[in-house]
Amino acid sequence: MNNNRHRLTKYLLIGLATWTIAAATALAQPSERRIALVIGNGSYQAAPVPTAANDAGLIAQTLQAAGFDVVGARDLDADSLRHTFRDFLEKATSAGPDTVAVIYIAGRALQYEGENFIVPVDARIDIEADVSVQAVRLSDYIRPLSALQLKARIVVIDGARENPFVRSGRPLASGLAIVDAELGTLIAFNAAPGTVAPERPGPYGAYAQALAEMIRQGGLSPNEIFDQVRQRVNEVTGGAFIPWDVSRLDTPFVFFQLADDAPAPTVTRSDVTVRRAKPIRDFDAADAYHEALDRDTLDGYVEFIEAYPREPLAKRVRVVIAARREAIVWRRTFLVDTPDAYWSYLDRYPNGPHAWDARRRLRRLAVEQEAPSSTFVAIEYDVQPPPPEEIGYVERPVLYFSDPFFEFAPPPPARIIFLAPAPPDFILLPPPPPVVEAYILPVPFFVPLARWCDPPRYISPPPSNIVYNNIHNAVVVNQTIINATNVTNTTVNLVNPGIPGPSAPAAAIRGPGASSPVATPPPTEGNGKAITAGVVGAGLVAAKLAVSLPPTVAKRQELHPQGGATSPSSTALGKPLLAPNGKALPQPTVRPLARSSPTQPPTPLVGSAPVAIPQGKTGQGGSPQTATAVPGSAPPSGSKAKSSTGQATSSGSTAPRTKPAPNVSPANQQPGTAGPVTDRRSRAATSQGGNTKAKTDPASKSIAKQLPGATGRSPSPSSAGQGQQPAAQVSPRQPQQRAIASQRQQAARQVQQQQSQAAQQRQQAAQEAQRRAQQQKAQAAQQRQQQAGQESQRRAQQQQAQAVQQRQQQAGQEAQRRAQQQQAQAVQQRQQQAAQEAQRRAQQQQAQAVQQRQQQAAQEAQRRAQQKQAAPKCGVPGAPPCRPN
Repeated sequence: MNNNRHRLTKYLLIGLATWTIAAATALAQPSERRIALVIGNGSYQAAPVPTAANDAGLIAQTLQAAGFDVVGARDLDADSLRHTFRDFLEKATSAGPDTVAVIYIAGRALQYEGENFIVPVDARIDIEADVSVQAVRLSDYIRPLSALQLKARIVVIDGARENPFVRSGRPLASGLAIVDAELGTLIAFNAAPGTVAPERPGPYGAYAQALAEMIRQGGLSPNEIFDQVRQRVNEVTGGAFIPWDVSRLDTPFVFFQLADDAPAPTVTRSDVTVRRAKPIRDFDAADAYHEALDRDTLDGYVEFIEAYPREPLAKRVRVVIAARREAIVWRRTFLVDTPDAYWSYLDRYPNGPHAWDARRRLRRLAVEQEAPSSTFVAIEYDVQPPPPEEIGYVERPVLYFSDPFFEFAPPPPARIIFLAPAPPDFILLPPPPPVVEAYILPVPFFVPLARWCDPPRYISPPPSNIVYNNIHNAVVVNQTIINATNVTNTTVNLVNPGIPGPSAPAAAIRGPGASSPVATPPPTEGNGKAITAGVVGAGLVAAKLAVSLPPTVAKRQELHPQGGATSPSSTALGKPLLAPNGKALPQPTVRPLARSSPTQPPTPLVGSAPVAIPQGKTGQGGSPQTATAVPGSAPPSGSKAKSSTGQATSSGSTAPRTKPAPNVSPANQQPGTAGPVTDRRSRAATSQGGNTKAKTDPASKSIAKQLPGATGRSPSPSSAGQGQQPAAQVSPRQPQQRAIASQRQQAARQVQQQQSQAAQQRQQAAQEAQRRAQQQKAQAAQQRQQQAGQESQRRAQQQQAQAVQQRQQQAGQEAQRRAQQQQAQAVQQRQQQAAQEAQRRAQQQQAQAVQQRQQQAAQEAQRRAQQKQAAPKCGVPGAPPCRPN
């Protein structure tokens, strides 16, 4: 017995120690802070980007759900853009080392002399030299951000589009320049370096929608997210463009984490590791293409060409290789930044996309444009020289993979080992409601996340973020403009997917991928308090749902809330609203709102009942005006009603007596309930922790129609000064009830008529936009054909000039050869003549010598003969005796 007690005590102590260590580890784990900057520039004068603001709003909302403290704006000019970057750098500086910073920019971006630039909406870039003055250099803000002690940095540039600015003079290189990432940084482009993403119709761009989808998957690292984005964009666009990213993240990070009951992934990380270890030649052609796309390296694409040189996909991959090889060569050239480097680039790509950049740098270095043959030493690149067929690809003015010039076949669909199917509720996203305030990003209709997908528990919650606290609920925003002074009624429905209701969309009733209804807690504010669904006053959406503006932009927005002369916003009140396809939408019905009584402010909206807009005793100029009673609202100003003490009060004028209408219309009544739900019941349910849902009375959509002047009738002057008893004491008369019902029906008919007209106008606008898009495509195709014809003509002339130059060089060489030959013959002749002359002289000298010797011999013989004759004979007296023989 004692042994059992000791053993039990031992186990209890061990368990307590383990729990203490786990609790201490959880407490010691640092709290991760998340900040983000999101910018959507679309209102360019040269060529608008219809989806830029919507893309920025979608990414901002996704980051909000992931626990990011997001600031963002749209349509920023150069000064606002620079100040916004500086504000974000200051925020990141004071955030601390356990901070993850994300920057997303949608719009237009350019490259110039090896640097990437973000183009503000007010930029006027007529020549290439205007880029560094009018645009914002991205590296000026990425380098300081990389130097900060942060946990991770992610920079996404959704701006690689066709250049609409520099149309004359020396052209700019296509797309964006390849860059290197600092340690702890990931940089991503919507299109690979040197290429662009063609414009596509739709409320959102393919890249932004794919990025938002992959972030919401949960459990994926940033590298895995952007690999999946590349596959999704390739699938959705038919290979029109290929996103690119470079990563040096050294810290684990996920946007969302998965719960323990999450479905098992179809492809695990170990499966991906094993798959990437295989050579590409071990896959079939279709899988080999997607494997090369998944790796997205130059070696991977080259390996595909070596394995499948005759496949139809090989031509597409060769263009990818050509663009990547040229981008790498230019990056190496730009980093070396010497005359030899730029001469080396021009030697490989004499008419390449960066040829003018290289010549500009040579001019600034004060050296010759052509490399000197005596002192030039080419630098060594990490890639092989391009084959001849690649030169024609990179010399195109604009490079994108859906160019009709290439006649590429669409890539095959990716198998599930590379890309999972898109979630059904994220395939077709509705466009966000149009915004009327300057700089404010659109607020998309939020698609609830799966119940097993949540932000990590260790992050520091962002302040006042409804989306973060309700990621499993549907957030629906309806905005109605009712006057010209920017008074907006905004309906915010926070729908609990666990309890189906008439206002809950089909995709929100069940969590994405769930097999049963999802039970989630009631919607809450940033402070954790439950939110009563209903209609909120003007301005609350900007504080609760919309993304906060950067400090500098917020000050400008206060000065120019509707844009004004200094705001580039194209969706401000008084300017045409743009649809996602760039077509102007019909203007909302705007009617003047009479001023309310100075002693009685307008009755606020309560619950889901529409508001009563009170009218003063007299309007401007002293003309009498009456208050139009709206069903379900408080009595207008000037009517008699009981106060909190039970006594009747009067402001000196009365209005016709009306009967209060129920707070909830039958159309919005929950199924199964006995009757309308009053405001008091709604508040009681909320206070008890119940889950309430927002219901919007259709009459609230016709508030503007019920205002004075909305129906074309002037208010009756006799209505002023008439008394009115409290609604609980005096019953309305039957004619008044019929008049109210008639007004409601007329307002409903007018609303339906306006909606029908708006739908028809939108359809016409869509058709017109489609027709214009087709016309623009035809014009673009014609321009490309003309450019191709001009290019072929230029090449033919260049080849002809080269042929003439070669013939001239050959003629010169032939003449020089003949001259040398004649000169050699002349030298040879002179040498022969000299030899003959020497031989003649030698012979002559020899003959003279023989003649001289003969003369000398004759003379000697003659002398001897004479001497012999003169000598005495022997034997003669006085002579010597003769010698015997």
